[in-house]
Amino acid sequence: MTEQVMAAVDGSQYSEGVCDYAAWASQALDAPLTFLHVVDNHPQQASESDLSGNIGLGSREHLLEELARLDEERAKVAQEQGRVLLQAARERAIEQGISEAATRQRNGTLVETLDELQDEIRLLVVGKHGEMTEQATDYLGYNLERLVRTLHRPILMVTQTFRQPASVMLAFDGSKTTRKGVEMMAKSPMFNGVPCHVVIVGAETGDNRSQLDWALKTLRDAGHEAQGAIRAGEVEETLRTYQQENAIDMLVMGAYGHSRIRHLLVGSTTTAMLRKASVPVLLLR
Repeated sequence: MTEQVMAAVDGSQYSEGVCDYAAWASQALDAPLTFLHVVDNHPQQASESDLSGNIGLGSREHLLEELARLDEERAKVAQEQGRVLLQAARERAIEQGISEAATRQRNGTLVETLDELQDEIRLLVVGKHGEMTEQATDYLGYNLERLVRTLHRPILMVTQTFRQPASVMLAFDGSKTTRKGVEMMAKSPMFNGVPCHVVIVGAETGDNRSQLDWALKTLRDAGHEAQGAIRAGEVEETLRTYQQENAIDMLVMGAYGHSRIRHLLVGSTTTAMLRKASVPVLLLR
């Protein structure tokens, strides 16, 4: 089975960014591109059930029949809207030089669908927020933490507007995951010719300096321009400050580690951190 770049599209304002970053990644990785749209037919189920409970018993059966009919119509509309979105995404990718882009539409929830498909995924591209972020919990914006916990594939969370990365920063803590991240950056064609920054948030200790030297040597031995820094401070603020000072175009982080970066990424702060990001974030497992 050929692994592919898979892009989850919906009707949100991030859809164009998802398309453009997915097309860029597909070309950089020389990997097939597939656009995925998931139709969740039950996002409003709870509210409709509550409504039925407020109607007199004599009208309940008729109301439930009407709600069932509306559900069916809504599902058909959602599927047709999804087909239109997928076709538009495919055409946009072809305009950017993709020779062929596949489209897939599935019924269910986003996380469960991607979990089923993850053996086919080399890189998943998603937007920061989904189409109905404020109205429902089962869309892209609210699914980021669940996706990170569920999938064992890299996830690229993108911004609205595409900008080809001219620099990339890895948040490094010496953990197994982030060491793999350094090795991935060193050999990945996505980062060919892209200057790499490695940042450790912590004290200037011998161990941290040794870890940073290893990371920089690994990148430089692979032909990358690389520089690094060790900075004390609160993780999120320190990383954001470095990113802004150095005009970093993409942030790479390990989804799991053993330091303060782990506590930043795993738990209730995950979605908040991702939402504050002003550049795309590549999360590694």
